[in-house]
Amino acid sequence: MNFELIRITDISDPRLDIFARLNENALYRINEPAPGIFIAESPLIIGRALDAGYEPLCALVDETELGAAATAAVLSRLSNVPVFTAPGDVLVKMTGFSLTRGLLCAFARKALPSVSEVLRGARRITVLEDIVNPTNVGAVFRSAAALGIDAVLLTRACADPLQRRADRVSMGNVFNIPWTYLFDDWMDELKSFGFKTAAMALNDTAVSITDPALKAEPRLAILIGSEGPGLKAATIAAADFVVKIPIAPAVDSLNAAAAAAIAFFELTKR
Repeated sequence: MNFELIRITDISDPRLDIFARLNENALYRINEPAPGIFIAESPLIIGRALDAGYEPLCALVDETELGAAATAAVLSRLSNVPVFTAPGDVLVKMTGFSLTRGLLCAFARKALPSVSEVLRGARRITVLEDIVNPTNVGAVFRSAAALGIDAVLLTRACADPLQRRADRVSMGNVFNIPWTYLFDDWMDELKSFGFKTAAMALNDTAVSITDPALKAEPRLAILIGSEGPGLKAATIAAADFVVKIPIAPAVDSLNAAAAAAIAFFELTKR
């Protein structure tokens, strides 16, 4: 065992604050102006964060999971990292929730790359505009990684891709695809990199997602809007294409994550 196993005797121990008493926003800002901390949950997600080179800070494990093969494999990679353990009911009392597969790990965030770094060599990307639900953000990342999207760009109002729920829903694919945040002039910035923009919107003037002109574009950015209102009117007006997914007239729209998956599947075809 190359990690330090510490049995919890006091759930008010301040070393456990990052798991029990600090919310996502506080963890994000804990080291300002340097990048903060995020929490990954389950051996699969933690393993993918380690594979991506994120630095583990400490872990929290249900003592009944210590002998599980997947948990043991991940813990074996936490050299010189404190690993706190206690019975599951104590951990629920401390954290307020059951640990997925009995394991949490705190990681240091990395400085995010620039937009130019993320777009270098990219052919198909997606832009998420003000998607505030971390479940939807995580689902989009999972589809993007599975369906050939080269990078994900987000407006500042989007949910954090490294929120515990987002990275869990993504199955750790937030660590497998380049991403960063955009600034206010992002539409012009994309065009300066040679991208044509495809705004996903149910608009009477929109072209079908199967339009061959879309697939012919050498560099295409697929724009996905927020839950409910969708893309902003100004974004749609500035886009090179307005694109719709034909759906039954009785249904008003698709969930943002579902629409993204369909768009990625169709628009990454060669």
